[in-house]
This record gives sequence, C-alpha cells and structure tokens, in this order.
Amino acid sequence: MEILNYVLMHWVEWLFAGILALLGYGYRTIYARLKEEQVKNKAISEGVQALLRDSIVANYNKYSERGGMPIYAKESLKRTYKAYSDLGGNDVAEELYNKMLAMPEEPKYQITRF
Repeated sequence: MEILNYVLMHWVEWLFAGILALLGYGYRTIYARLKEEQVKNKAISEGVQALLRDSIVANYNKYSERGGMPIYAKESLKRTYKAYSDLGGNDVAEELYNKMLAMPEEPKYQITRF
C-alpha cells in the first residue's frame, strides 16, 4: 500500500522523466542521421564540383583547338561555371573560364573533315 501511495503522489515526476528519456533518445537519433546526411551531402557536392571542373577543362581543350567558341557554348559555360563557383570551386577553372569568354565566336580556321 505504501508503494501505491508513493507512485500516486509522484506520478507526474515519473511521467516527465519518461518524456525526457524519450526526447533524449530522439535527439541522439536525429543528430546521428543529420551527421550522416551531412557527410553524404559533402561527398555529393565535391563529386558534382569535380564533374563541373572536368567539363570546364574539357571545353577549354576542345575550343582552344578550334580557335574559337560559339555563343551558345559560352552561355552553357557561364551556367556551368556559376554552378561550379556556387559549390565552392575557384581554382584553375576560373582562369580557363576567363580565357574561354575572351575567345572569338568564330574559329580562326576551319577544321576540314575527310
């Protein structure tokens, strides 16, 4: 009977202790998932940045050989570089980007194909 009286008098404290335990467990679970997602997002961001950098370099090589870069390719390059820059990329690709924007729209010479 004494135990029953104790439980009846202190049920609110036990309820809050249980609620706090559940909240602590939920917080730890959410925090662990958040950290895992942050690692994945960083890896995805770095991967996309590397692909965009590769695209910029490949375009530079392609249009340098041709001696010019058409307007449509420059517009595509601007969008690619903006995405690259927004992801934190800003190294050799910036120099190549500026060189490509300075290229003439018409090639200096025509490539003949056989």
